[in-house]
Amino acid sequence: MNKKLSIFLTILILVLVAWMIKGTFMQPGVNDLKGEFNEIAHYRNDNNTGPIQHVFVVTVKDTIAAQLEAYGNFMPHHKGGNTKVYFFLAGNPVPKDLQAGKVNFDPKYDQYCIALYEKSAMGNVSIEKKP
Repeated sequence: MNKKLSIFLTILILVLVAWMIKGTFMQPGVNDLKGEFNEIAHYRNDNNTGPIQHVFVVTVKDTIAAQLEAYGNFMPHHKGGNTKVYFFLAGNPVPKDLQAGKVNFDPKYDQYCIALYEKSAMGNVSIEKKP
């Protein structure tokens, strides 16, 4: 009876370990989202002692099914920092040079921006259409 219990516990432990490993490596990611996202540009300030700012420019093909908030949630965010993701329709002009601050790229691209995802220093998330 001890031998059967040992075999049962060993099999149970192996199944649990396999299940945890599968869960670790099969997490959903950006590529699993609808909308055909393509990251064009990324900016991160060099200041590691103050608020860290991440700014992304992303194109999307399907704006109706696009999971904009889910995409933004996958982007890196640091406590006390700020993350912005600007979404543009694929095929339109997009900025490639980004900088920190309130204005993150040349205003001539504003007309092509379809949405802005922002996660604040407090962790508040907002999505603004046609910012």
